[in-house]
Amino acid sequence: MSDIKITIIDREGEAHHVEAPTDMNMNLMEVVRMHELAPEGTIGICGGMAMCASCQCYILSHEHLLPEKSYEEEDMLDQAFFVEDNSRLGCQIPIISELEGLEVKLAPEST
Repeated sequence: MSDIKITIIDREGEAHHVEAPTDMNMNLMEVVRMHELAPEGTIGICGGMAMCASCQCYILSHEHLLPEKSYEEEDMLDQAFFVEDNSRLGCQIPIISELEGLEVKLAPEST
């Protein structure tokens, strides 16, 4: 099992240093859910299909190592609230070993 350490700042501003497995084909949204860093039912509402933006986060480091945004991700972010230049959908960020030390902040919940 190969884990990386990442920092996730929750919606209340608290930083959580967590381990994320690189050998389970997970994405960032799933890691947030696994560590219960957002109330149940407030993240990953669409199941990770880039169709709701509930997993929007701000990338604070390693942005250059992330895959390019897909058309679907760009389209969803165009419709989302609280979008910044460093916004990404957590469901579109695969957990890979190159992201060791990644830092992200969860975007505010859209109501």
